[in-house]
Amino acid sequence: MTLLSIATVALDWLLHLDKHLQALVSEYKNLTYIILFAIVFAETGLVILPLLPGDSLLFAAGSIAAMDNTLNVWILIPLLICAALLGDNVNYLVGSKLGTKIFDFNIKLLKREYLDKTEDFYQKHGGYTLIMARFVPIVRTFAPFAAGLGTMTYKKFIGYCIAGAILWVSSITTLGYVFGGIPVIKNNFELVVFGIIGISLLPMIYQAVKHKFSKS
Repeated sequence: MTLLSIATVALDWLLHLDKHLQALVSEYKNLTYIILFAIVFAETGLVILPLLPGDSLLFAAGSIAAMDNTLNVWILIPLLICAALLGDNVNYLVGSKLGTKIFDFNIKLLKREYLDKTEDFYQKHGGYTLIMARFVPIVRTFAPFAAGLGTMTYKKFIGYCIAGAILWVSSITTLGYVFGGIPVIKNNFELVVFGIIGISLLPMIYQAVKHKFSKS
């Protein structure tokens, strides 16, 4: 599968996330929990996959849980918190053991600029980056990796890690559960997904604009 075809599939998933998840629930029933666990784990734990859906996936899962009894939100939230925690810990371990050597593998989806942006976050916000980064695509994937790469001890890391995972999963999934069933949101779900992605990108856009004007 080429990079273009992967991007096409990913875009289709983002545009029709509610329909794809609903189809998964209809076909795989309770196995959907495992699929969602795997996606959240990969998005937070595998530094080579920073472009998987995160916030939008949680929102969609919460909204489907509100409309379909197959998914139970009281199971979904703790399960995905565990997935995010496991992903962060794997990412921290990779960062502490491999460090920047991982860039020597020349993986197309793995860009040094992603790490640089995350390190900028650390310089400004310290350990709270691990909490704030939960709501920022790409940075979310690289934050635990950068923590392992730097001087942050595991004892300090795990506290921020737990707080961030609980806040991220519970808030976005609950928003989907509460508002996803509203007709205007349900009928314009693609726009809602883009809205969530856009809001998530605002911190990165702000930092980029601020950096540009500070240079000038």
